[in-house]
Amino acid sequence: MAEIKGILQDLNPWWGGKFEIEFQDRDLYEQIQKFIPLRQIIAFTGLRRVGKTTLMLKIAEDFTKEFDAKRIIYFSFDEFREIELRELIRKYEELLENDFRKGKYLLLLDEIQKLTDWENKLKGIYDAFGKNVKIIISGSESLFIKKKSKETLAGRIFEFKIETLSFKEFLSFKKFDFKNVNLREKELKFLFNKFTLTQGFPELVEIEEKEIIRKYIRENVIERVLYRDIQKVFKIKDASKVESLFNLFLEEPGQLADVSELANELGISRQTVSNYLNCLEKSFLIRKLYNFSRSRRKIERKLKKYYPVVISPNLLFNEDVQSKSKAFEWVMVNQLRAEFFWRDPYKNEVDIVVGDGKIIPIEVKYGKIDFGGMLAFMKKFNVNEGYIISHDKEEKKKIDKKIVHVIPAFKFLLEKKFINE
Repeated sequence: MAEIKGILQDLNPWWGGKFEIEFQDRDLYEQIQKFIPLRQIIAFTGLRRVGKTTLMLKIAEDFTKEFDAKRIIYFSFDEFREIELRELIRKYEELLENDFRKGKYLLLLDEIQKLTDWENKLKGIYDAFGKNVKIIISGSESLFIKKKSKETLAGRIFEFKIETLSFKEFLSFKKFDFKNVNLREKELKFLFNKFTLTQGFPELVEIEEKEIIRKYIRENVIERVLYRDIQKVFKIKDASKVESLFNLFLEEPGQLADVSELANELGISRQTVSNYLNCLEKSFLIRKLYNFSRSRRKIERKLKKYYPVVISPNLLFNEDVQSKSKAFEWVMVNQLRAEFFWRDPYKNEVDIVVGDGKIIPIEVKYGKIDFGGMLAFMKKFNVNEGYIISHDKEEKKKIDKKIVHVIPAFKFLLEKKFINE
């Protein structure tokens, strides 16, 4: 275990002097800072490459300004999953001649879900040193897949999901001033198209080459999750079947998912399909949308829609209207972190329904504007106002005493006054 001391030194450069990282502000960072003074563990979850580690290192950098840098410990379990937490702390104490029972410490544990029985081991550290140690952890899957994980750490942890970049964050990364949207419409339309190509990954903000984007998404995100994370966390023997299921949504985002039909198509059981859908969702590769209803029982019974969090290059880079329309709908569903859509037996449909408090229907239309599904929803649920997100059209329609706002995507995302956040 002598190598662990060397790894600790490599992973904690602030022990040797001044430490600074390149950090672009994230919307969630201000909220996270409010929880840092509290005793509870902070947990970051989210898809690979969305910036969880960068946030942890930013917190480490902030601590170095008013805290003994040698009492800040970062470790990643991504490649070292057999190390015991207690042994890690013991090696640190030996290396720097510190005692965890004396003084204050910041402990940053990356990809902790790779550690066997991580929740009980973390609970032991928290209970033993909790008053002295602020613990921040991360995981590329939902850390609370198993009920016992949540029960073990009940009252000891706050979880934050780190999403891909919002359009606002992308513009901030580009150092583009978007305070006056109306004056910069042409540039913002262009940048929105560029943003779609990045799929919200911070490392792709300055990348425009299609082949690099294609390779990055496939090798750094999809394959690592499907063939490393899912296999190890969920104990799946044949990841190729999970990939086949995921590829269905990758090529056809937003399709209604009938579990029986998917099972027949893939040649596996309904239960296996349900399990695989759960794996993909808990690993943040797909987003599940429920068919909106005021009845929770009806919501659970109806067919769900699934959108991939990344999209197929076949749709992203093709110039035909159908591909552009699918990619446009996909980016808006993910940007709005949608949870509901609506579809009735007559195939009237609304792409997104914001149903927390005030009900707001939102349609996404790349080309021709159609009001049919929107008006059917508004009539059924007695809603007087709705939104159609367009690529570049803007107007306000009053139809049968109902008001429908048609708004370009870039403007809708930058002027969130349109909806309740």
